Amino acid sequence: MTSAAWRRSGFIDESVVAGLPEWMSPLIDAVPTVTTGEVTRFAPTDGEGRHAAVLILFSAERDVVLIERARGGAVHSGQPAFPGGAVEPHDADAQAAALRESREEIGVDPDAVTIFGLFPDLWVPVSDFVVSPVLGFLDRDASLSVQDPTEVSRVERVALVTLSDPANRVTVVHPSGYRGPGFTVHDMLVWGFTAGVLDSMLDKAGWSTPWPVEQEVAVEL
Repeated sequence: MTSAAWRRSGFIDESVVAGLPEWMSPLIDAVPTVTTGEVTRFAPTDGEGRHAAVLILFSAERDVVLIERARGGAVHSGQPAFPGGAVEPHDADAQAAALRESREEIGVDPDAVTIFGLFPDLWVPVSDFVVSPVLGFLDRDASLSVQDPTEVSRVERVALVTLSDPANRVTVVHPSGYRGPGFTVHDMLVWGFTAGVLDSMLDKAGWSTPWPVEQEVAVEL
């Protein structure tokens, strides 16, 4: 099924959704209602930007997988992120790209992942990527680890309850003037695109709790 079809239907099919844990139902119900504007003010323009895909991967442990990008010369050097990357010509669609990149970066077995939905495409101005956030569930326990240290420095599985804890929520302030939601988890400051997606996901699923937006953290360049 193409990514365009995912955007119309919200899910692959009802049989896939039926096999997911009951605790995920609020997110499953919310996915078709998520709009670009609820995640970011940067809406993609048709025909512009490079296409990329990320995998938002959940597990039975009620956590989500984050990585930390390797430090170097890349635009997102050292930043926490979802596994993923550019869509290649041989990728059938965004789903295929997200699974391929996740396997290459942290050893995700594509056969162990159930894809159940897709958030709207989002534009990341700093890299000019139009990103498709692909939602997946890890069907069995698996050891995830760094496969390519030139791209990824570490892998973290962050509990949803940790993300929703007000003590771990901040407003991130960037020297450029950007202000947005952030998370301080596992000795990482999660901000930007990744934090925006997580913030929207928690809100839409009803998993968020009031947090001190006046609590600010400055991004150090």
